[in-house]
Amino acid sequence: MKKSVLFAISAAFTLAFTTQVLAADGKALFTDHCAKCHGDDGKGQTKMGTKLGARDYSDAKVQASFKDEEGVKAVKAGLKKDDKTLMRPIELSDEEITATITYLRTLGK
Repeated sequence: MKKSVLFAISAAFTLAFTTQVLAADGKALFTDHCAKCHGDDGKGQTKMGTKLGARDYSDAKVQASFKDEEGVKAVKAGLKKDDKTLMRPIELSDEEITATITYLRTLGK
């Protein structure tokens, strides 16, 4: 019984640490690749973000309507509207994209 409790506690700490590491890496990636348009706070109120109509990821409604798969596709393929490039593709690994989206989710809290 004690071993299973210790294992559960250990697993919970490992999961919490892994999530924090992903969020930390995601924050650096977001800052490096996304903040120019989306802003450090995710509101999209930068000069470029305003011009391109960047979403406000600090808004709970935007967060609720945003699917992680959309983010993965946008990062990998970029975004266009009427032949106008809104976002260029960004070369990141799947793990880096996941970390960035994980961090992006923290902006709505």
